[in-house]
Amino acid sequence: MPYQQARSTAWPYRAICAALPRVQQLPRGDLMVRSSLLPRLFALGALGFAGPALSATLDGLAVQVTNTSEPVLCAEKDNVAVNFASPEVRSFRIEAVHPAYMGTLRQDRWEPDWTACEDISEETSTKPHPTMHTLYEDDRITIMGLSFSEFWRPAETTVTIGDKITRNIHLMQLLKKHNGKPEEVIAMYPGDGYWRIKPLPPQHLGWTAYGSSFIVGPVEFDQRPIANLTDVAFDPKSMRFTLTLAKGGKAHVTVADLNEERMALDVSFDEAISGTPFATLRSMYVTEFNADVARIAVREEKARSWREDMIMNFRDATATDAWMGRLVPSRHNTSAPDMMFNHFRGQQGASR
Repeated sequence: MPYQQARSTAWPYRAICAALPRVQQLPRGDLMVRSSLLPRLFALGALGFAGPALSATLDGLAVQVTNTSEPVLCAEKDNVAVNFASPEVRSFRIEAVHPAYMGTLRQDRWEPDWTACEDISEETSTKPHPTMHTLYEDDRITIMGLSFSEFWRPAETTVTIGDKITRNIHLMQLLKKHNGKPEEVIAMYPGDGYWRIKPLPPQHLGWTAYGSSFIVGPVEFDQRPIANLTDVAFDPKSMRFTLTLAKGGKAHVTVADLNEERMALDVSFDEAISGTPFATLRSMYVTEFNADVARIAVREEKARSWREDMIMNFRDATATDAWMGRLVPSRHNTSAPDMMFNHFRGQQGASR
């Protein structure tokens, strides 16, 4: 079975010294699970990004949004898959936004729930501490590279920062130095192309959980949806990741906004992707009270209102905007963000 990244966000590594990035455990199984072990994100303004909350983009290309989710009983498996496809899209935006109930949240929950997980457990999911590499560091940020003793796919993707090329990196963490400590902002897995992002935490919590993951690039299937990459490069000055795609061409992922409401990444492709999704959201749903994503809303082409549905009931749409998240608190990764995909543009920023 392929490796899984721990879906829930509290694991024994949370007690590791505060000066180091906390590490995710990788349970076994056939679907992705997630974890974040850094206890706190940095405060507002750490990167100097700020932006107002957005509702609908009101323009942009309409793309095909399809749901290939499957029901499960185990909360530590990724059963939600929402795919985005268009042969015209050359750029778009991905946003992680605090859920609407965040201001009322006084207690967070992030412990894994192994109930009804027949093929994975806490015992099979606990892995040795990885080898940690400092790939880049300046007075603002640190890029950590983590190498695990085993991973579900071979670590053939290289990581490039400046003129330094590093191999055998299973997990990249982008950390921002804040109040004398490195705080995680992004987790990215070069070997299968999975990303996780989250906004800065609200002051009344001081830390929030990761939730959904996403894939950028031609989305293929190898036991689960993946992106095949040959290299992940990072430019600290522009805060831009450049993904070299195995099938040719490149994708660029730039940190565009970061504040206490949202984190936004601007994504662009050298060439449009046809015949396969250009992005996929992965998440988990068992019940509405045990889910990282429970609902979806899409703004369909030329529609004057949003179409809303439960995530497992939604089938497909042609839409300019998509929101996937929760309206009521879940007992699983309660503080994890909602996700938005929007600002779809063609060559030269075309919209319609």
